[in-house]
Amino acid sequence: MCLFSLNVLLICQKNGIQNYVDMNTTSQPSLLLVTDDKAQQSLQAIFAFLNLSTRTITYSAFAENYPQGASCPALILLGCASDRRAFETCLADKPRALNGLFCVLEMGAEAPADSPVNVRYLSDPLNEGLLLDLLHEAQVMQWLSVDGLEASVFPLLVGSSPAMVQLKRMMARVADRDVNVLITGESGTGKELVARSLHDYSRRAPGPFVPVNCGAIPEDLLESELFGHEKGAFTGAVNGRPGRFEMADGGTLFLDEIGDMPLAMQVKLLRVLQERSFERVGGHKTIDVNVRIIAATHKNLEQLIEEGRFREDLYYRINVYPVETPSLRERKEDLEMLVKKLVDRAREQGLGHVRLHPAALESLKCHDWPGNVRELANLIERLTIMYPDGVVGVSELPARFRYAPEPNPERYASEALATNEPAAHALDADGLDLKAYLEEIERALIEQALEQNDGVVARAADQLQIRRTTLVEKMRKFGLQRK
Repeated sequence: MCLFSLNVLLICQKNGIQNYVDMNTTSQPSLLLVTDDKAQQSLQAIFAFLNLSTRTITYSAFAENYPQGASCPALILLGCASDRRAFETCLADKPRALNGLFCVLEMGAEAPADSPVNVRYLSDPLNEGLLLDLLHEAQVMQWLSVDGLEASVFPLLVGSSPAMVQLKRMMARVADRDVNVLITGESGTGKELVARSLHDYSRRAPGPFVPVNCGAIPEDLLESELFGHEKGAFTGAVNGRPGRFEMADGGTLFLDEIGDMPLAMQVKLLRVLQERSFERVGGHKTIDVNVRIIAATHKNLEQLIEEGRFREDLYYRINVYPVETPSLRERKEDLEMLVKKLVDRAREQGLGHVRLHPAALESLKCHDWPGNVRELANLIERLTIMYPDGVVGVSELPARFRYAPEPNPERYASEALATNEPAAHALDADGLDLKAYLEEIERALIEQALEQNDGVVARAADQLQIRRTTLVEKMRKFGLQRK
């Protein structure tokens, strides 16, 4: 693709899913020259030199027939008009209806006071440098004009804060580009949702989306998990089975936590990414695959490269297009929308419906959210269990989330309620299962400790003030794993 080509993305419905359609085709040129002057050879020479896809039409054809809206090129040049009325009609009607940048090439013309913001009057002859500057301005204007698109795409990503708008813009530019993407960001920021959204809005959407957590699979099983194995390849391989690469053929393979992949496995992965082919463990037949790779990690891969724990060549292979997910503390404007989404999800799962008092919401906005959206989801799930179909105020929030004073302390009949002791909140005339209730609180606290310490059991045990072996036993009891 030409360096200066400008892409306009539209959304269309196809086979029940939304896809981005790249409008950068010969029928939709990057640059449109509108003129009745047949002697524009000097301009055409500049366009040809820059390898720009260009189309020339007359004023009347443009005014009557040319499409409006996002399907127009980002840069439209109005040449010297022999028909002054047609020239003025284009300026009066078209610029306000189009997303592109209009440039008037009538030398010495002065911009009227009510000229639209996307019209430029050029007093100097058009040359290569000026044209490149105009192309750049048109490109930026086009990128900034897609806010209306973003509201209806990527529904898995909740939020309209500036950080989320920027994230969606970055995703929109690469969603339908068949290139490798590296998603970075803190734990709990929704990197898998970003990967799945990129898949859903690509041409590969009808194909499979296959996730694999590179850090959760033992090193000796990871090769078999990715590439599959033949019968008898190792002890226990009673049958052959395909790996994740084969399962993702025609779709997307999501390599989560790729920073945890062992070095020996990185070498084999690099070869597959280069050759797009591999052999199963214990096999000799070469298998060709057509997959898009999306990787994610919360670690600093450049630092791992310096420490010799990640291959530099693999890094450049997967980091063709980087996307960074913002932390929750960077987009606290989205907190209320996220709470509503998580509450609705809990209700759909049969956990009950909880409502948050406005004062409780304001208190949550003061929290730093080290566990990001995952920590918020954990909190909402816990609140729906403790207060099903109830209203949660500041005093009902766990102590670590109470940053604001209780606005109505007189509502609480006893000192125990005001200090938010669990038994005082939950006990009613019908009684409760104390063992199950305490186990739920214990499980929630262990999950929080693991999330806040990036899954390091020793540090989580120190925070909970228990022995590491005790924490391991409790994790086994509750079926918890290090993330």
